[in-house]
Amino acid sequence: MSDREKNEVRRVGVFYGGVSAEREVSLRTGAAVAAALRRKGHAVREIDIREDWLGTVRDAGVDAAFLALHGRFGEDGCIQAACELARLPYTGSGVAASAIAMSKVLGKRLASASGVPCPPDAVYEGAGIAGAKPPSFGFPLVVKPDREGSTVGVTIVRGPSEWEEALATAARYDSRVLAEGYVPGREITVAVLNGRVLPAIEIVPKSGFYDYRSKYTAGETEYVIPVPMERDILQRAAEYTRRASHAMQLRGAARLDYRVDPAGNVFFLEANTIPGMTETSLLPKAAKFDGTPFDDLVEEILSDAGLSK
Repeated sequence: MSDREKNEVRRVGVFYGGVSAEREVSLRTGAAVAAALRRKGHAVREIDIREDWLGTVRDAGVDAAFLALHGRFGEDGCIQAACELARLPYTGSGVAASAIAMSKVLGKRLASASGVPCPPDAVYEGAGIAGAKPPSFGFPLVVKPDREGSTVGVTIVRGPSEWEEALATAARYDSRVLAEGYVPGREITVAVLNGRVLPAIEIVPKSGFYDYRSKYTAGETEYVIPVPMERDILQRAAEYTRRASHAMQLRGAARLDYRVDPAGNVFFLEANTIPGMTETSLLPKAAKFDGTPFDDLVEEILSDAGLSK
């Protein structure tokens, strides 16, 4: 039986592009996904959503939506809600899970409640951002918009002189800003695919900071798999991924980011509900190492397309 015959879906709409700060990355993700789906025998429509989101979803003329939209309106529950209203099955997490995970604050609160360690943080909102004092846990710290991705608007703050500018930078992207205690050490990411935890990957940016350029420029970051860490640390990271994913009710493919301090303590940072699928993306690397080639990964994500998640 062919791959296409195994899967009931025949016409797939790849929703990509969008209007967020991650538009260019989304276009690359969508193109890669569409090519894989065609190789698997599906009839594919590539749909760049920029205007009339509800009308576009309603009139898509497909059997399922493969969501490849990153950032605002893509990972925050908006496009998921449009698909629910149009009764169009879609990939990934549902409306509530997407909205929660898009908020670093809410994601951390749920993860922490499920027993997953998180760095200390302070939240600043609206009029309270301008002139706000640094949090009591002190420097260094990381200032970030609550609901943005791809490290957009994020600053590592080493001392008081950098505080106000970092707040202002983050506030350009969101009315809620998160100041988080900086965890020295190493960075790892752990993906989950339809409930299966994939091997961890260590992220080693040449610049020392995994910013937008480091993420999406080939050669700027080294990705190490298998991760040269003690087995106990990696097992804890996998267990934390299971707990946090369950607490947030994540579906399909997701990726959770962590910092590991010199003592081996693992701290959860955030969850990504529509991970990138570009040539430098982490989810495809982890899946390939686990024995799932790119085209099969895309098919497996598609297999979980549905409604009322």
